[in-house]
Amino acid sequence: MKHSALRILVCGASGRMGRAVRAEIEASPAYEAAGFVDSRPGPGVRPPSELAALLASADAAVDFSMPAASCACAAACAKAGRAFVTGTTGFDKRQLAALKAASRRVPVFVSPNMSPAVNLTFALAELAARRLEGFDVHVHEAHHSAKKDAPSGTALRYAERIARARGGVMPPVTSVRAGDIVGDHTVLYAGPHERVELTHRAHSRVLFAAGALKAAAWAAGRKPGYYDYFDLLDLKGLLA
Repeated sequence: MKHSALRILVCGASGRMGRAVRAEIEASPAYEAAGFVDSRPGPGVRPPSELAALLASADAAVDFSMPAASCACAAACAKAGRAFVTGTTGFDKRQLAALKAASRRVPVFVSPNMSPAVNLTFALAELAARRLEGFDVHVHEAHHSAKKDAPSGTALRYAERIARARGGVMPPVTSVRAGDIVGDHTVLYAGPHERVELTHRAHSRVLFAAGALKAAAWAAGRKPGYYDYFDLLDLKGLLA
């Protein structure tokens, strides 16, 4: 029923992921568009100057933009009292602090990868790093040639979870940018006489769009806080 649909504002609506989120909203009766915003406005996409007005009729904002634009969207959500979900990567320390400041007023959900399955493998990667003592660990990722940040936010999250298990020591991370690869990530554990490989391959951006909307539905109406998929999937107990 359309009147009960969650109303979503999409920030970064002209980009690859923004378009995927827009298509997923259109395809699902569970969601309704509250508006689309991008620094590159076009048909149906408004400029950032209209963000505050569009938020007035939204339940949550889903952001796939750039770090500075993402922080501006988070601040606007904090002022409007709306949940904010971002899959943007490449934040510096100052920008992450800005997101955490917004989380004191509204739910802020931050994940470098919106696939529930990938987030499960973050926990598995840390668990394996704890248990496979004496194994060398290496993280490798591959994405399309237009992706700007390298290593990917997902690869860095793998490395951070592994470092938690190994006294803060980050494993080496390598990257490839080629063709139209949506996203491949492999964590290699190499020991004497054997190796283990934990791999996730994304076949379509649809899974990230659906995951971001799932996060928005989960975050909307929650108390202010800084959340990620470990909260949504209740994974923190797995590593306790």
